[in-house]
Amino acid sequence: MADNNNVNVAIIFGVTGLVGRELAKKLISKKSKWKKIYGIARNPEIIPIKDSSSSNYHFISCDLLDPVETKQKLSVLHDVTHMFWITWASQFPLDSPECCEQNKAMMSNALSVILPKAKSLKHFSLQTGMSHYVPPVNGRTVLFDEEWPRAANCYNFYYVLEDLLQETLAGSKVAWSVHRPGLLLELQLWAAMDDDGMSSTDGQAFNSINGSSFTWKQIWPSLAKKFGVTVPEEEEDMFSEGFWFTSAMRDKKKVWEEIVKKENLIQTKMEDLANWQFMDILFRYPVKLLGSRAKVDRLGFTMRCKTLDSILYWIDIMRDEKFIP
Repeated sequence: MADNNNVNVAIIFGVTGLVGRELAKKLISKKSKWKKIYGIARNPEIIPIKDSSSSNYHFISCDLLDPVETKQKLSVLHDVTHMFWITWASQFPLDSPECCEQNKAMMSNALSVILPKAKSLKHFSLQTGMSHYVPPVNGRTVLFDEEWPRAANCYNFYYVLEDLLQETLAGSKVAWSVHRPGLLLELQLWAAMDDDGMSSTDGQAFNSINGSSFTWKQIWPSLAKKFGVTVPEEEEDMFSEGFWFTSAMRDKKKVWEEIVKKENLIQTKMEDLANWQFMDILFRYPVKLLGSRAKVDRLGFTMRCKTLDSILYWIDIMRDEKFIP
């Protein structure tokens, strides 16, 4: 891998989210490689990123759905070399045309401003998710690789964003990659910093898989212990067919406000920290959703970690940042 001589400049869209904050902190700590980091989010930072007093980090509050504001605030960023897209609009249901339109508008506004100005742009990293894949209707378990065909006749804003990148960056010298996580952040940095031919101006998709496969039932007891609660001993009793997060949590906003006050947490709304529609989708897939990491293994990304360890790590991060008790 080539020596970048401290000329890399990152712009992170969605810097106030958990992954965005963690990415920013990692880049801030690598001053020998990252000359400057811009952090973009619609709302101001609730709490400053630790070590953000460093002169190489700059936060910009910007509503990407507003093309005028986006141009005013981002057109001065001539030095960007790497773009990290870790944000999405969740105002509408995930499987709706409105959701697709909003997310496309956000990225389109940003690209239309950055691309003409940032002449040294090298790489665009897009984070989506495993919801890119749709299980087969026969219910059999499948190991999804990056070439799995898209679902037909459905709205999925992941598809829309990938297509937008393909169309916008076609014919340019900018490489781009799409990351469908799991819970692994390091893969994005590995792909973005490649100088040895792995990145592609035609785009590369990567499953960000921690390591071995797992089921949620296997790790519920450990998560329960972490939060000081109990779960049923029998696996078949761990899930209730009639339980839906969107319904159960609909009237719990006041409860969360009381918890925030009692535990002296950072002031947040419940919907800032949890997407109940996504949770219902995640836990009600009709088959096991298993992603293959064969591609990244073949290309030389060797880092592995246990999914439970990753989840416990993120819980500790949220507690340390005083987002949850």
